[in-house]
Amino acid sequence: MIDVTLKDGSKIQVEKGTSVIEVAKMISHGLARNAVLAEVDGVVTELGTTLDKDCTLNILTFDSEEGKKAYRHTTSHILAQAVMRLYKDVRLAIGPATENGFYYDFDIDGTFTSEDLVKIEEEMKKIVSEKLPIERFVLPRDKAIEYMNELGETYKVELINDLPEDAEISFYRQGEFVDLCSGPHLDNTGRVKAFKLIQTAGAYWRGDEKNKMLKRIYGTSFPDKKLLKEYLEKLEEARKRDHNRLGRELELFTTVDYIGQGLPIMLPKGAKILQILQRFVEDEEEKRGYQITKTPFMAKSDLYKISQHWYHYRDGMFIIGDPEKADEEEVLALRPMTCPFQFQAYLTKTRSYRDLPIRYAETSTLFRNESSGEMHGLIRVRQFTISEGHLIVTPSQLEEEFRDCLDLATFMLKTLGLHEDVFFRFSKWDPENKEKYIGSPEEWENVQSAMKTILDNSGLEYTEGVGEAAFYGPKLDIQIRNVHGKEDTLITIQIDFQLAERFGMVYVDRDGTKKHPYIIHRTSIGCYERTLALLIEKYAGAFPTWLAPVQVRVMPIVEKQADYCAEVVRKLKALGVRAELDDRNEKIGYRIREAQVEKIPYMLVAGDRELEEGKVSVRSRKQGEMGSIAVDEFCRMIKEEIDEKRI
Repeated sequence: MIDVTLKDGSKIQVEKGTSVIEVAKMISHGLARNAVLAEVDGVVTELGTTLDKDCTLNILTFDSEEGKKAYRHTTSHILAQAVMRLYKDVRLAIGPATENGFYYDFDIDGTFTSEDLVKIEEEMKKIVSEKLPIERFVLPRDKAIEYMNELGETYKVELINDLPEDAEISFYRQGEFVDLCSGPHLDNTGRVKAFKLIQTAGAYWRGDEKNKMLKRIYGTSFPDKKLLKEYLEKLEEARKRDHNRLGRELELFTTVDYIGQGLPIMLPKGAKILQILQRFVEDEEEKRGYQITKTPFMAKSDLYKISQHWYHYRDGMFIIGDPEKADEEEVLALRPMTCPFQFQAYLTKTRSYRDLPIRYAETSTLFRNESSGEMHGLIRVRQFTISEGHLIVTPSQLEEEFRDCLDLATFMLKTLGLHEDVFFRFSKWDPENKEKYIGSPEEWENVQSAMKTILDNSGLEYTEGVGEAAFYGPKLDIQIRNVHGKEDTLITIQIDFQLAERFGMVYVDRDGTKKHPYIIHRTSIGCYERTLALLIEKYAGAFPTWLAPVQVRVMPIVEKQADYCAEVVRKLKALGVRAELDDRNEKIGYRIREAQVEKIPYMLVAGDRELEEGKVSVRSRKQGEMGSIAVDEFCRMIKEEIDEKRI
C-alpha cells in the first residue's frame, strides 16, 4: 500500500499501481466525473497515470487553467480526426488550445465553408459518442520520423526535426487517429460534452508569409451546454462591438486594399474624434508643464545607430535605401519612435540641474513595419499617431516625475471611462537573453530595483513580465483587452538609463560636475488609433457626448419649422456644440430612427408648439424622451455635460 496526500491535507491508502482516476472515484463519483487531469507531486499528469509510491495528489477539473487547456486540446484532436475522416489528401499542421478555445491548421485543397463546419461538427459528435480511449506512446526520433513519413505528415516531420536532441517524442492515439503531441489529454473522447466550431481563416505555416497558406478552423468547448451557450452569447456581443465592424458602419474609418494593410483612412467623423482627443491631451499636458516639439518623420540611419534602434529594432522600421549600404551612402528610415529626435531639443544648449526636469511632448506620427498577421483594424497599424513625451530628470526627481506620469495616464483613463478595464505590468529584461538589451546586468538590476520601489510606493497592483522591457530600460505597461480578449499595450512609462549617455546628454550638477540625466519615456493616452478602437468597443459606438462626432441633431417636423431649427443649430454651434440640421423631405420618424442608428446623443425636434414657445422636444440616447425644454436651458445643460466630460 502507498499513502496519497490530498489537496486538503488528508491521506488515503491505495494499492501500488492504482490509477489517478480510480483514486478520484474513491474520493467522490462526482469528482471522478468532473476530473480532467491531476497533479502528482506538483507535476501535471493524465488520469490514467498509475501511482507507484507515496505522493501528493490534486485532482484538476475544467475550472483549472491546466484543465481547460487539456479539455480544449483534446477537442482539437477530435476536430482533426473528423476532418481526416471526411476529406481526402489532408495533412495535419498544429492544433493547440487557446485562451478561450482551440484551432487546428490543415493543408487541404480549397476552403472550408459554413456547410463544411456543420458536417465536421456532426462527425465530431460521432467520435465523442464512440468514447474512444486516448492513449499516449513514445518513439525514438528515427522511428517517429519514419512513422510520420509513412502517414505523409510532412509538417509533423518538420516539427520533430526541430525538437531538441534529448526531447521525448510522444504521440496520442484515439481510434484510427494518431497525432504528434506533448499532451496532456483527457482519457477518452466521450468526456467532451459541448463544443462549437466558430469560424475558418487562413494561416501561414509557422506564421511566416513565405510559407504555405493553411486552412484554420477555430472552435471552443465546455463541459456542459449551458457554459457553451453563455460563451457563444458573449462572443456574439463581442462581434456586435467589434470596432472593425462598427467603425465602418458608423463611417469612422475605412481601408483600401491598394493603399495597403494597416493604413486606415480616417473619415470625417473618426478624424473629428481623434482631433477632440488630441486637443484634450495637448491641453492637459500643457497644464502639467510639458513643452511641445515638432520633429521630422524620418532621419538618416546615423541617428538610429546612436540610439541603437538600428541594431535592435531595424526589422520593425521602414527603410529608404539599402540598409546593408548604410555605412557607405545615405540611408533614411521613417521614425518608429520620437525619442532620438526630441533629444536634439535638449542638446541645443548647456543645461543645469536648475533646468530640470524638462518635459517634452509631441503628437507624433510613427511608422512600424508590423507583420500582416498582427494587424487588426485600428488596434495594430503601420502608421499611427501617439501622445509621445520624454522627461529629462535628475536621479532625485525620478520617482516624483514617474508618479506624475502615472497620475496623468490615470487621469486620461478615468476621463475616457477605460480605467476599470486596464491592468498593469512591470516589464523587465531577460537576463538569459542579454543580447536583446544594452547596458550591463548590474545597471539593469539597479534600475529595475529603483522602478520596483517606485511602483510599490505608489500602491499599484501589477504583474511582472520578464523579457518585455525596452532594449534600453524597464517599463510600466498599462495593458487592456479588446472585445475578443486579445491583450495589447495602451500606455507605457519607461525608465531609460542608457540613451542620455549615448547622445551626450548632460547637465551641470550642484557641485559643478557634468552628469547624465535619467530619461522617462511615456505616453499619456497611447496610440490614438488604438484608443479610438477601444472606445468604439467600450461604448458600442455610442460615445459619451463630449467625444461624439455629432452631439446634437435638430429636426423640424415639417418644412415651416426649418428656419427655427436652423437658428437652434447656430446657437448651439456658437457654444462649441457639434450640432447639425436634418431638414430633409423625409418623415420625422424615419429621420429619428436614422439618428438612433448613428448613435447621436441628442435629437431635438421642433413642431408648431415648440416654435411658438421657443422650445425643442428633446430625445436623449440615454434617457429617452425628456419632453419640451427651452432652447437656452438645453444649451446650458449640454454645455455643462460636455465641459465636465461626463461618461
